[in-house]
Amino acid sequence: MTELQPRKMDFGFEDADVPFVWNPQNPAWSSMSNAVSFLAVGFEKMIVKLIMQLKPVLTDPEVAQEAVAFMRQEGHHSTAHRQHVKALIKQYPGLQNTLDAVIGEFDLLTEATSREYRLAYTADLEATFTPVFKLMLDNEATLFRPGDDRVASLFLWHFVEEVEHRSSALIIFNSVVGNELYRMRMAPSIFAHVMKVIRIACAGFNQHVPLADRRVDSLSMFASHRAKQKVLQSFAPYLTKGPMPRAFDGLSRREQLTALAGVVRSQLPHHDPTHEKLPELAHRWFERYDAGYDCTRWYTADQSQAVPTAVNQ
Repeated sequence: MTELQPRKMDFGFEDADVPFVWNPQNPAWSSMSNAVSFLAVGFEKMIVKLIMQLKPVLTDPEVAQEAVAFMRQEGHHSTAHRQHVKALIKQYPGLQNTLDAVIGEFDLLTEATSREYRLAYTADLEATFTPVFKLMLDNEATLFRPGDDRVASLFLWHFVEEVEHRSSALIIFNSVVGNELYRMRMAPSIFAHVMKVIRIACAGFNQHVPLADRRVDSLSMFASHRAKQKVLQSFAPYLTKGPMPRAFDGLSRREQLTALAGVVRSQLPHHDPTHEKLPELAHRWFERYDAGYDCTRWYTADQSQAVPTAVNQ
């Protein structure tokens, strides 16, 4: 029986404007995480469709139950990120075109690829999340705490639930496809697609969000773009899109390399996320949630009193 618990959360993005640079101390991280919100809407919509298509072939009751719980968590993530994105679009209407382009990429993937490929896509990408999100959650004091509590709490909730269901996509892939070499062979095209979608989001930010509001070149996370922009700075600085810091510049190189090693390990045959080292914050988050604390305001809610604001579904 699955231990996953779908949690429906309302972060109140409609209550007040949501700043594009939601962590003023790290505009590059703000831009990068905003791109993750755009990606999440399309990717998790694809997952829900995929699981619905797979229901007739999920004959193992435990795998079927895992798949449904996984789908419900991802569906809640997509809904919450859509509310975050909607709040950004309200201020920068051109970002609707960016969202449509991102969703379109995943809709095309659903139409043009086999369910085996989309299972490999989901399993490969989800396998990277535990080491990557551990890096982020272990540095919550600088990446999340200084920012808008609604956005910070959205990502904390999403990332700890990704850690919680870290094995789900691989369980489903192994049950339906069961070919680890296929998953590994598909990885290059899968991550090329992920980077394509992130680039679409970041290019949209550069186009539709004024530099005064984003404060960085949103494409600066891409090394190839930084190299081109450095050339432009020498010959045509007026064509550049802004400063080019990286989101993790303030994090230790050792932690970043550890996360990178975890990403590489996650793509190897017979990888089992069950044994991954988990972020301490995930344990604390689940304890608080189970005690009834308001996890939609992780930093600003009164944690001395339990308030059942999160609705389980």
